[in-house]
Amino acid sequence: MADLIALRFAARFINVTAGGRTLAHLAGSKRSNQRGRGVEFDEVRQYAAGDDVRSIDWRVTARSGTAHTKLFHEERERPVLVAVDQRQTMKFGSRTCFKSVQAAHAASLLLWSGLDRGERVGGMVFDDHHFDDVRPRRSRNSVLAMIGHLHAYGQPSSVGTGGQDLADHIRQLSRIARPGSHTFIISDFDATEGDSLLEGLRHLVRRTQVTAIRIGDPLEQELPVAGRYVVTDGNTKTALNTADAQLRRRFSEDARDRHQQLVSSLQGLRIPLLELSTIDPTLPALQRVFPDR
Repeated sequence: MADLIALRFAARFINVTAGGRTLAHLAGSKRSNQRGRGVEFDEVRQYAAGDDVRSIDWRVTARSGTAHTKLFHEERERPVLVAVDQRQTMKFGSRTCFKSVQAAHAASLLLWSGLDRGERVGGMVFDDHHFDDVRPRRSRNSVLAMIGHLHAYGQPSSVGTGGQDLADHIRQLSRIARPGSHTFIISDFDATEGDSLLEGLRHLVRRTQVTAIRIGDPLEQELPVAGRYVVTDGNTKTALNTADAQLRRRFSEDARDRHQQLVSSLQGLRIPLLELSTIDPTLPALQRVFPDR
């Protein structure tokens, strides 16, 4: 838990409010639904010399007989909401760390960065059976509350899979997320619910800006060279024999197919996808997308 708190200092080297062009590229298009900080309507007043004629409110002008112009101000905020998957599929790692640990590090950096940039921050942490949420506030306590949940959900558990799937949690997230928020979903997206997950994401995209961060592990993409390996889920151990070359080839092909299906689905919704492996240094990976400018 202390390491997640300490990331507050590293988070100063990323800017979670930046990255528009990179996110658009990751969404598979030159333009995406990821908007930068813009302007909001404020009020209408009588036209004054020097006002931009493009801002004239023609309806009010017609009713009053006097030219009126619309005034705008810069958007006040863009709350940062981070949803973190801590299901059993995330409690896996073949080298540096578990996917759940990498997800916690990425989430903490995003939350601290958002707070450092003056945004309200909050989010949601969930596993196979439960979830806890923190409503966005411009407060250090919001980040600490999220870190507390990340620490609790990251502990070893004997509870198996089942219960709520990823689509269920995305629907819950839609009920929490406020319009205009920038919502990050950090997960391995190891889901079999297909259409229901896409429908949940489609509804969320209508309400908020969404960025997906997929946490992966090298062993999920390619089996190791021929040999016998011991694999454990923390409770039991089993032997993995990778001597069969055809098995290794089918495994890699299936992994590529699942990944391409995820990429295509998210591009269809214009959701940027960031790839983050358990062997990647977290801060540099986020800096490439959210540079401190």
